[in-house]
Amino acid sequence: MTERSVTTTTRDTRLTTDDFLDRLLAGDTTAVEEAVRKAAATEIMPRFRQLDAAEIVEKNGPHDLVTVADRAAETQLTAALTALLPGSVVVGEEAVHADPSIYEALKGDAPVWIVDPVDGTRQFVRGEAGFCTLVALARHGEILASWTYAPALEEFAVAVRGRGATLNGAPIRSGAPAPGAVLEVATSHPDYTTPDQKRALLGLRTEGVDPRPCGSAGLEYLAVARGELDGIAFSWEYAWDHAAGLLLVEEAGGTDLTVTGERFRIAGGNALPFTAARDAATADRIRSLLQAG
Repeated sequence: MTERSVTTTTRDTRLTTDDFLDRLLAGDTTAVEEAVRKAAATEIMPRFRQLDAAEIVEKNGPHDLVTVADRAAETQLTAALTALLPGSVVVGEEAVHADPSIYEALKGDAPVWIVDPVDGTRQFVRGEAGFCTLVALARHGEILASWTYAPALEEFAVAVRGRGATLNGAPIRSGAPAPGAVLEVATSHPDYTTPDQKRALLGLRTEGVDPRPCGSAGLEYLAVARGELDGIAFSWEYAWDHAAGLLLVEEAGGTDLTVTGERFRIAGGNALPFTAARDAATADRIRSLLQAG
């Protein structure tokens, strides 16, 4: 069969991989948005502030938690997203924890859904509203579209490559910091940094910069995209934490740079730390400080 072969059994409603991607890149993101909202409504929000201790597990330490909500939401999203786009695969945080080889799909030819079912699990466990569901679609290493949904905050951000970024349906722009303003930068938790990365991040402790520990990575990216935060400086590269936000920031007018000045690659192998910022000048300033640190 060719790539445009029939992918459903009903002739009048047939949809191919290329058809789906064409619709998506034309701005039709409704089906994915509905899948994300459904997963949050059925698997995440009913457990918000209702978790038992037995439903919370440490993966790699006290700052790396997983709950039944994470696992159930990822399972539902995996089924829903691959049904929308036949031939696609899912790289989800919980699936990769169980089988690290799944991560290699980011280097393959198939369209890849990158899923973090509950980004900000610590906040979710504490009963705080600062968590979100992150979904991005990538192909051949390029992020095509992304969805950032914070159900407790009733905020839904969407970005499509070349078509801009929206929050609750309204366009958002990151803008630029006011001349001379102190830069507010969210940074990695010290537990997730090597000695070299710690030294790099110390470069931000200088006049004119106000660094602080990050919360949910997805919501920090959203804050940059809407111009409420000047930038981030992160030292880990798991695609599910960054893919959705990187495109959101880019489509809102910002950009990203690794410490050596290259763009971030979602398949990995990046020089760390890296930054995403409201505009190119701010990204380059943060990168320079990291490099000097």
